[in-house]
Amino acid sequence: MAKFSANLGLLWRELALPDAIRAAARAGFDAVECHWPYDVPADDIHSALSKTGLVMLGLNTVRGRVDAGENGLAALPGREAEARAAIDQAIGYARAIGALNVHVMAGSASGGAALETFLSNLAYACAQAAPHGLTILIEPLNQNDWPGYFLRGTQQAADIIRSVGAPNLRLMFDCYHVQIIEGDLTRRLSALMPLIGHVQIAGVPDRGEPDRGEVSYRHIVDVLENLGYDRPIGAEYRPAGPTEESLGWMAGLR
Repeated sequence: MAKFSANLGLLWRELALPDAIRAAARAGFDAVECHWPYDVPADDIHSALSKTGLVMLGLNTVRGRVDAGENGLAALPGREAEARAAIDQAIGYARAIGALNVHVMAGSASGGAALETFLSNLAYACAQAAPHGLTILIEPLNQNDWPGYFLRGTQQAADIIRSVGAPNLRLMFDCYHVQIIEGDLTRRLSALMPLIGHVQIAGVPDRGEPDRGEVSYRHIVDVLENLGYDRPIGAEYRPAGPTEESLGWMAGLR
């Protein structure tokens, strides 16, 4: 039976993060994940996780200058000190709450210097994370939602993972983004499964509930099960209304 993780960056956004964790547990999720939890004391998150029995699958490094439209730092030449401080912050917070993964956000950049910067910062992140059993994730984002984002496709991500060569660097395969970028989800999941650390779902093209739009997630769940993927699948979608009223998809996909 498929397992699911509530992405609390988009679900129960009206609640404080510890309350959102408790809401996810009541709704029957198997795990949770988040975006940028750093304004919340780690002890509060750890307590909510302990009491609900949920695990925090992952969190993101900070975006940088949000008011300037930044969406990550790790591929920005000249910003290495900030990028590594963000990596250290994310690893420290993940350790404090028992999270499993850290998504290192690349940011908007292009060209050879950006690639070299990203590779160097990822090597640093993997080295810092490895002693604590943490996995580093990278995620391609579609250019409609995030124009200029450095990581733009699964082949690029796979090449970067192989170039870094660290066993704890893996791909976050967000079906919503991958469908918009390049499609062919079934074959891409099959080919990339050895590199995949986490899978996320949402309706395409509006990032709504996973039971609407152009992707059959019943088929995707079956594909993942046939490939031996047994970890919780991240539900990272924007509910059309209250989150509790948007969860009908979950029973159908289990």
